[in-house]
Amino acid sequence: MTAEQEKTIQGLKYAIQMEIDGKEFYLKASRESSSDMGKKLLEQLAKEEDYHRRKFELIYQSIQQKKSWPATDFKQDSGQTLRTIFARAIEKIDSGEKALGTELDTIKTAMDMENESRDFYTGRAESAGEEGERDFYHQVADEEREHHLVLMDYYDYLKDPAHWFTRMEHPSLDG
Repeated sequence: MTAEQEKTIQGLKYAIQMEIDGKEFYLKASRESSSDMGKKLLEQLAKEEDYHRRKFELIYQSIQQKKSWPATDFKQDSGQTLRTIFARAIEKIDSGEKALGTELDTIKTAMDMENESRDFYTGRAESAGEEGERDFYHQVADEEREHHLVLMDYYDYLKDPAHWFTRMEHPSLDG
């Protein structure tokens, strides 16, 4: 095995573990969440982390067998599923609801994790030897960025729901 292949294999192993850890974190956080919206959002993030893990495992197996990066059919939804869950839940809740500090801490940790993942995948893309590998890592990095943005939106909502509603609904006074 060449040094480049070994570097690719090590990167994939690390990515697989990151996705496993992310899924476990999100499942635990969903069980501890005090809001239905938080539970649904965190459960969906766990599913997306699991989807990423499965893709990385298939790539890993292919590289072990064929010694080259395979064609991938990574289906990115650009955070649409997460945003839909968030939007639907927002329609049903009271704008005066406030989150517990522990939930804010959990979401802050999740945002940090998504940033670290994005940075790792961006770095892997920049050092990739094959175009397919580079494209795949860029796609996963983009997905992690979307996860972060949705989490940041949820964090802002939890921190100050009334301000969040005002900012999102862009109220104006006509005179």
